[in-house]
Amino acid sequence: MATRALLSSFSPPPSPSSSSISLSRRCPLKHYATATSSSSSSTSLLLFVSWRRCCVLRVSGGRDGGGKVWADVRSEKQHHVSEPSMFEDEDEDEDARDLVDNVVGVEGVAAWWHLFPKRWVIVILCFSAFLLCNMDRVNMSIAILPMSAEYNWSPSTVGLIQSSFFWGYLLTQIAGGIWADTVGGKQVLGFGVVWWSVATVLTPVAAKLGLPFLLVARAFMGVGEGVAMPAMNNILSKWVPVAERSRSLALVYSGMYLGSVTGLAFSPFLIHQFGWPSVFYSFGSLGTVWFSVWLSKAYSSPLEDPELLPEEKKLITANSVSKEPIKTIPWGLILSKPPVWALIVSHFCHNWGTFILLTWMPTYYNQVLKFNLTESGLFCVLPWLTMAVSANVGGWIADTLVSKGLSVTRVRKIMQTVGFLGPAFFLTQLSHVNSPVMAVLCMTCSQGTDAFSQSGLYSNHQDIAPRYSGILLGLSNTAGVLAGVLGTAATGYILQHGSWDDVFKVSVGLYLVGTVVWNLFSTGEKILE
Repeated sequence: MATRALLSSFSPPPSPSSSSISLSRRCPLKHYATATSSSSSSTSLLLFVSWRRCCVLRVSGGRDGGGKVWADVRSEKQHHVSEPSMFEDEDEDEDARDLVDNVVGVEGVAAWWHLFPKRWVIVILCFSAFLLCNMDRVNMSIAILPMSAEYNWSPSTVGLIQSSFFWGYLLTQIAGGIWADTVGGKQVLGFGVVWWSVATVLTPVAAKLGLPFLLVARAFMGVGEGVAMPAMNNILSKWVPVAERSRSLALVYSGMYLGSVTGLAFSPFLIHQFGWPSVFYSFGSLGTVWFSVWLSKAYSSPLEDPELLPEEKKLITANSVSKEPIKTIPWGLILSKPPVWALIVSHFCHNWGTFILLTWMPTYYNQVLKFNLTESGLFCVLPWLTMAVSANVGGWIADTLVSKGLSVTRVRKIMQTVGFLGPAFFLTQLSHVNSPVMAVLCMTCSQGTDAFSQSGLYSNHQDIAPRYSGILLGLSNTAGVLAGVLGTAATGYILQHGSWDDVFKVSVGLYLVGTVVWNLFSTGEKILE
């Protein structure tokens, strides 16, 4: 029997007199129907009309996620359908029942997409931006090997090139935070991705023109990436509830780690197949794809999103602070708080070790472990892949501990202590291992425990000053970038006059300093309104 189904969502009729379904069109085989109602509650009504009978179903869902299905079968001559009841004739309408099951399943899929939380769409887009961020950043750590051979660069020159990125990155940390907190994170993050993508594409051209042009291009790339973290922090402080903070930030930051994985995995292949310039052209062009999606889907605040469901908006805005753009910045008050300085000092100590591994790990594998270019890129993937997994594990652990009643302060201290002492321990083991496998394992474990910092200091900005989270992250990350500039350049100097053991000893010492400062002065309580 030929059957056609129409699905519409409207209010359920409280009685036969208050709502009716009328046949609005007739053809040889099928009827089409429309329905109206004045009730305010919502349900789904499915209407199946054939040349012999019409079947009306009402699908009603309760608050507990359950639901009921009622069905009624009437002849085509009946133009008004009463309150639904069970099927009258099972044999004759078996095909209608099958179609009902299929359409209910289809409607369930449609509802799933429709009800996917918008805040997690924002989180995923931020994750994607950070994926591109580190793809474009780490490609130089692989490409620098054939580039230095082609242009005869010394280790000191390589260190200078690697650190030039941080010159621009340093300039826009605080500025990016102020900009995001005053005009909105959507505009700032969109600008950053476009800017660093263009700079990435121009890198091969700059290298051919000469070293000064390359240094400028890398610094310009740093300018774009410098606004990403403050802008992201501003957006998520408005979109993500406190109960989901650790795991949402962990997911976003794991985008950086997966970006490193992607960049380190694909760069050697592209270099061997198409030459080192292809890495910058291909990676940089991906920013245009992301930007087009960002423009159409993202909003700086849930209050600006016209498609946001009322239930989700209520969840986000409940117990939240004012999200109005700030007009004045209380610098004196901010800088007078010991927890702010704990963030700044700890960020410096953390980033010294992290950025050294980010920029120098392929060189370490190549020079010390004697891996070739492809092997260096592939083995560098393991630590970053581990970080992507452990960051999300740490985020879920932190949110679970908070939900079970452990104070936010205690949770932040626990997670960051793991993020400091774990890498310190495994880096000290590198001088005692004799095989490349064990060295890679130590690097992997070091980075894996480091990722717990995403639920420690990297989540703390929104804890202590949600309205100024972008500015606060700009402040602390400025210190982190200084660590990157000094640490990356100092590593080149140390390697000319010392060894890799000396490089790791400095990192371990700073990890220990950070542990003491964090546990003495940090807090998870709000200190700035």
